[in-house]
Amino acid sequence: MFGRKGFDVGLRAIADAAGVSLGLIRHHYGSKAELRTACDAYVLEQIRALKEEQANSDNPAATMLARMAEADDFAYLVHYLTQAMRAGGPLAREFLQRMIADAETYVREGVANGLILPSVDERARARFLTLAIIGGMHLDASLSEDQPQEAWRHWADWSTLPALELYTQGLLADSRMFEAYMEYKKDPPEAAGA
Repeated sequence: MFGRKGFDVGLRAIADAAGVSLGLIRHHYGSKAELRTACDAYVLEQIRALKEEQANSDNPAATMLARMAEADDFAYLVHYLTQAMRAGGPLAREFLQRMIADAETYVREGVANGLILPSVDERARARFLTLAIIGGMHLDASLSEDQPQEAWRHWADWSTLPALELYTQGLLADSRMFEAYMEYKKDPPEAAGA
């Protein structure tokens, strides 16, 4: 319900959708905020498990393709992520920081098992990848006229090929821009008016 309707949905609507009493939800979670915290933890754990499965697989490509065939089964995770980012505020920031921390772990494991190339700044790369993926999903879902399930399938269909091509083959033809930036980082000019 949070993924479908957003975080303004009432506890009674959640209870009705779950086929339980409002009192049972209050007994187990106390408040909607505590239910949201539990849902955040659940969604993060599901994403973590999927990413770790792929990172630790003997055949990451086959694992990725199997998950793509089951993409509709994971649409609720994407809907929840989109709503969490749309809601903003402290919970969304905390949720995003936890996702970035998890991405650092996935990247580190991918480097260790030879799936991912090392980086000069693993933390910055994990942050960039997380923001790029979540930002793309959020923007596409926000602008889509499709129902959430179709919007997720559409995003997965159009983004997978360019993402894999970019991450596998790169974008720039040589290292000139990277080298220029690394030189700039050593001795950046002072900001105007400093």
